[in-house]
Amino acid sequence: MILRLFASLLLLCLAPPALATGGEVRIKELGRFLGWRDNALVGYGIVTGLAGSGDSPRSGATRQALSNVLSRLGATILPDQVQSRNVAVVIVTATLPADSNIGDRLDATVTSIGDARSLVGGTLLMTPLLGPDQKPYALAQGALVVGGYNFEDSLNLRQKNYPTSGTLPGGATVETAVESGVGGPDRRLTFVLRDPDFTTANRVAAGINGAFGTGIASVRSADKVVIDGNLAGLDTVSLISRIEGLNVQPDEIARIVINERSGTVVAGGPVQISSVVIAQGDIKVSVSVDNQASQPYIFGGYAPGARSLVVTNTKLDVTESARNDAVVRFPSTTVADLVQALHRAHVGTRSTIAILQAIKAAGALHAEIIVQ
Repeated sequence: MILRLFASLLLLCLAPPALATGGEVRIKELGRFLGWRDNALVGYGIVTGLAGSGDSPRSGATRQALSNVLSRLGATILPDQVQSRNVAVVIVTATLPADSNIGDRLDATVTSIGDARSLVGGTLLMTPLLGPDQKPYALAQGALVVGGYNFEDSLNLRQKNYPTSGTLPGGATVETAVESGVGGPDRRLTFVLRDPDFTTANRVAAGINGAFGTGIASVRSADKVVIDGNLAGLDTVSLISRIEGLNVQPDEIARIVINERSGTVVAGGPVQISSVVIAQGDIKVSVSVDNQASQPYIFGGYAPGARSLVVTNTKLDVTESARNDAVVRFPSTTVADLVQALHRAHVGTRSTIAILQAIKAAGALHAEIIVQ
């Protein structure tokens, strides 16, 4: 183990320095224009056609909702008279795109809010989907697609996934057209970066000015670039299309994401490591248990009615392996090089995570560590 670790880190020190290069990407992948956004929709409805797996009669909301639906269809039934378990109250959600026309189809998600066991085989009745302004923008109706099941009989239960939620592929129809608020009468556009960064924002403004002329784009903050469309000589749609197609090189942030639950390490950007000494040693603790039974014995055989005595003996052993020391002195060593060297030395993922956290605490790791 020691020899493998030293050999791997020796190859690491002799390897050529890693080049911190990044490719150019389209401005379209870096963010969005202010005003271009999706809209959340939500509705409250009922699902029918369930084979006894719906809400129980104890659910007052289900009885009231079914009574209201039947009254609108001409049948007068009091909520106390509803005893069916073939219906369930649900919440319906959908996402309205920035530009939507009447008749467009949307995907909807249906989830139970009562005590229904399963929504398999159910059909959602016409449900208005409301926006934040409490106005209806779409109507959802149709048969549910549920990726699971729940069957119960004589205290035997078989369940797969979560049968209390389902989807309506294309089951919602847009009833109110919406338009994005990109641009305005003054023809000023604002580009919003997905990851705020002053360097990236300055490069985006420089790329736009280089394509359309100096003074068209200016940086207002780390996440906003303002574009004056009046100086470009193009209509708003053509200007946005050409801006989205421009290529710039975003600034890379030295960042390491660690997921201790799954043992995953992801390093982004040219994360550099200064000269540091790594000492990786393992302590193995083992506990052995020996159970022995003692049966009372008298002359002529075992004593009738006597119980055996169980005696438990434990033994604790602690084994400490030799120290595994390695020195990293190469000035251009990156996290990727270190992780690869540790992998060649058969160091586990969780030990690698502990090493990276210790290097960060020692001040030799020049990056932000995010632990999930």
